[in-house]
Amino acid sequence: MHSTHAVLNRTVRSKDADLSACVWPEDAMHFIPDWVYTNEAVYGKEMELIFRGRTWNYVALEAEIPNSGDYKRSYVGDTPVVVSRAEDGSINVFENRCAHRGAEFCRHGQGNVKEFVCPYHQWSYDLKGNLQGVPFKRGVNKTGGMPKDFKNEEHGLKKLFVTTHRGVVFASYSADVEPIEEYLGPEMLKDFDVVFNGRKLKILGYYKNELPCNWKMYHENLKDPYHATLLHSFLVVFGLLVAGNKSAMIADSKHCRHGTMASAKSEDKYAVVSSENKKEMRSFHEGMHLRDDRFLEFVKEFDSEWSVTMQTVWPNLVVQREMNTLGVRQIVPNGPNSMLMQWTMFGYEDDTEEMTQHRLRQGNLMGPAGFLGLEDNEAMKFVQEGVRRSSSNTNVIKLDADRVGTSETLISEACIRGMYQYYRQVMGF
Repeated sequence: MHSTHAVLNRTVRSKDADLSACVWPEDAMHFIPDWVYTNEAVYGKEMELIFRGRTWNYVALEAEIPNSGDYKRSYVGDTPVVVSRAEDGSINVFENRCAHRGAEFCRHGQGNVKEFVCPYHQWSYDLKGNLQGVPFKRGVNKTGGMPKDFKNEEHGLKKLFVTTHRGVVFASYSADVEPIEEYLGPEMLKDFDVVFNGRKLKILGYYKNELPCNWKMYHENLKDPYHATLLHSFLVVFGLLVAGNKSAMIADSKHCRHGTMASAKSEDKYAVVSSENKKEMRSFHEGMHLRDDRFLEFVKEFDSEWSVTMQTVWPNLVVQREMNTLGVRQIVPNGPNSMLMQWTMFGYEDDTEEMTQHRLRQGNLMGPAGFLGLEDNEAMKFVQEGVRRSSSNTNVIKLDADRVGTSETLISEACIRGMYQYYRQVMGF
């Protein structure tokens, strides 16, 4: 049995090694081909055209690198990068790859340094990624060494373009990507700026986990309010996201690549669900209660109609506001069948100790083993297993079939359709 499985995996990889068979279904708006999740060549093209194309990729929060010499390891697509605060206060992003022999020189997740030194041959770089030192550059006893025309300034680290918006740091390989405010668009900025509102952030902690699924599935999951009221018992029983509540799935009007899943919690701690809706939601369990009801308390701290907003910013950022727990998630592709999720949870520096504890308590909703995150992770794993091994080859997205992008109903796949419409344009499918 084990050997058969191994042969099957090799066959799948071989079959999916090129783009020749990658033809999108004729009804492009209502079907997604399985190969977008499994094909190695498609994955490589995504890294080139999306992550290294005209996009702004989230890499860090300024609160993580407040001082000169502070740095953080990060990613743009699956490429490791370093985010560094230089002596002049500027923020710099460069590839975590020594310009000499390609070693990943930065080995710690975060820290403070005066320079970066490659452990292999000790080439050293300043906080902006410029080469500043080459051991034995002139050789020994006038023998060996670098050519006379070797110039340090021509051999620095690969640098990316950098921008920030209200303490959030983005990087791009493209010189002509639009300004970040235009990139996000007014629909996304409205809720993005609710969280990043000028108050100084206070980092509360980190999670990191691997998901055995394609990176696009995470975007789909948070553009898919349909599953939220069906999969997540916690959401529907405790009224955090319930069919019938005031809710919306909001896409950016320009490209439909970004999205915000939004909902307003009712005043009741426990959900009030109609008999008709209960019949549709197998995840609703009558009589389920928490031993500590403080978990469900919602302190209204923002000028917003929503108690929950989950924003997906193309191609690698999730901004979460689930009642009073706040955080960002960074999507890191790891081949077509795997991704890493890096979570950063935060509050504000002027929070009271009581509010900090409240945020930490509600933080149990999120993370790899959170009351909600755990179910999503398992569901996406099941989907990836299905598309890799099935003899079928398409996914159906026909809910709310005539709509693309924003929808005022939770029972819709309009935002997913919008995302793949943009994806096909960028990828040439």
